Amino acid sequence: MNRATASLPRSVAAHAILISYTVIALFPVFVILINSFKSRRSIFGAPMMPPTPETFDLVGYRMVLTQGDFLTYFQNSFIVTVASLFFVLLFGAMAAFALSEYRFRGNRLMGLYLALGIMIPIRLGTVAILQMMVASGLVNTLTALILVYTAQGLPLAVFILTEFMSGVSDDLKNAGRIDGLSEYRIFFRLVLPLVRPAMATVAVFTMIPIWNDLWFPLILAPSEATKTVTLGAQMFIGQYVTNWNAVLAALSLAILPVLVLYLIFSRQLIRGITSGAVK
Repeated sequence: MNRATASLPRSVAAHAILISYTVIALFPVFVILINSFKSRRSIFGAPMMPPTPETFDLVGYRMVLTQGDFLTYFQNSFIVTVASLFFVLLFGAMAAFALSEYRFRGNRLMGLYLALGIMIPIRLGTVAILQMMVASGLVNTLTALILVYTAQGLPLAVFILTEFMSGVSDDLKNAGRIDGLSEYRIFFRLVLPLVRPAMATVAVFTMIPIWNDLWFPLILAPSEATKTVTLGAQMFIGQYVTNWNAVLAALSLAILPVLVLYLIFSRQLIRGITSGAVK
């Protein structure tokens, strides 16, 4: 039995486990979707049942589209998420390449310093961040959210990408240097294509917390022009009364952009997660 044949059962098992976890993770999403098309009474009476002709109701979607400017909220969330992902992947990959490629005094300490953000939540510095944004005149701007989410995602990106980039062949990079390629061209043309699965993994695990976050939009950008989808959905949640039809409809619509981004990165994500299982 050769190595490729021996690794086949591991690959099949890894994909089966991944599919099982995906089904379990998608079940709450399925419940939200089916209840968004039901009347309020049927939501509480039979929450696990799909909508029927008697229980089908689009009142939640009508309310979402008529109250508030949800198209603007979606646009704000999309801009913030995509821009933050771009900067996280760019700066995270560049820092990871420097840490894995160049040996200098304090290399390990620098890597540890960049990884501290994984252990220390950025929300602990909310007051200081708010003061910085006020002093910079960035309150109620999407730029403030992009800066915060970029800083939030960089530690995990550096931690993951450093390990992957350290596995890139030194012979390939040295051959590029012999051919006269600059360090930037080696990074963009030789290294980045080889770590695309890792970058897709970082992108997926970074974009979901950004899209679903409520804390920083509420603190840094609560105005009507800069509201995100998650913050905009809060208008249907009151202290005493909650419009569950509208809340479920807003959450269902908010899932769609994340699903599109997930499908874009899914193939590379599966390769990045299962790469260690097929070696």
